[in-house]
Amino acid sequence: MTKAMNRVFLPVLGTVQPLGEAAIPADPLVDAFARRIRYLRVSVTDRCNYRCTYCMPEDLGDRLVFEQRSAVLSFEEITRLVGVFAKLGVRKLRLTGGEPTVRKGIVDLVRQVAQVPGIEQVVMTSNGHLLGELAAPLAAAGISTINISVDTLDPAKFSGLTGRGDLARVLAGIDAALAAGIRVKLNAVALHGVNDGELVALCEYAWARGAIPRFIEHMPMSGGQLYAPTSELNAAQIRRRIEAEIGPLVASAGTGRDAGPARYWQVASDPRREVGIISAMTEHFCDDCNRLRLTATGALHACLGHDDAISLRDILRRGGTDDDLVGAIAAAVTGKRAGHTFERTGAGAPQKHMIGIGG
Repeated sequence: MTKAMNRVFLPVLGTVQPLGEAAIPADPLVDAFARRIRYLRVSVTDRCNYRCTYCMPEDLGDRLVFEQRSAVLSFEEITRLVGVFAKLGVRKLRLTGGEPTVRKGIVDLVRQVAQVPGIEQVVMTSNGHLLGELAAPLAAAGISTINISVDTLDPAKFSGLTGRGDLARVLAGIDAALAAGIRVKLNAVALHGVNDGELVALCEYAWARGAIPRFIEHMPMSGGQLYAPTSELNAAQIRRRIEAEIGPLVASAGTGRDAGPARYWQVASDPRREVGIISAMTEHFCDDCNRLRLTATGALHACLGHDDAISLRDILRRGGTDDDLVGAIAAAVTGKRAGHTFERTGAGAPQKHMIGIGG
């Protein structure tokens, strides 16, 4: 796909920018820093059945506006876009939200995208609330791995953090996913004074079930409104707290095997016990970023830490060709920055909300 584009118009942050006769690069998924994109994250909905305090607290008020159903990509539109990305070289697809399992017909969507030629992995990020009934159908449809959010094993604390969460139901969902043969990773946002005393307990819970525990540094989304530097726990602190109880950690040879942002560590005395850390704030992984993000309304974001985006939905709905889509994707990849501009104070934080882009 190297021929010139014919007057492709790219809506960027609410404006329409003509590219004219810009040529499509020979490899549209290689950016200006020689990073190759192989991983696409697709938000299938901006709705969620939880209200986690670090993601979407009730007091965001009118800063958070849910999209009309007509604005959200249809399954057919998502599948077409995944097909275009797959032809360009994307091999891993993650379905996110919001909460992806609240999207009606999600099993059908998984089945459709799993059958797209070139897609090797279809994975999901979920809060686990609906997995008790959905895990087996999702596995049959093609989901191989699910990252499930469990920030605490204390039911009362869990309810407080998630707003509407039911820990027992989530733990049952984890068991259902494992029973269905789905690989499970447990995600916890590490917060000082909230769950920092449970890091090893969360690890032990995961390891006992053959799951992989992962801890995430909180990022200053929503303009930094939800970000409190005094409560953040960084990667080095996470490792020290785990090591204080179970001994030294060593870098895992498996780091990067899933082409994602986590860096993995093994317990030196028992390499079977592995823990992942997503350290966006203090130990950047931007140099080898291989990801793009597509929102539920078809906005293509080249970086989680910046707000600019190109609307692939508008190209689809104007009757654009696959070459038009490739040109837009190439423009987004070409504009991909060297890294984010997050600061510990929240300065430089994107205005977009985590719920709308799925992490």
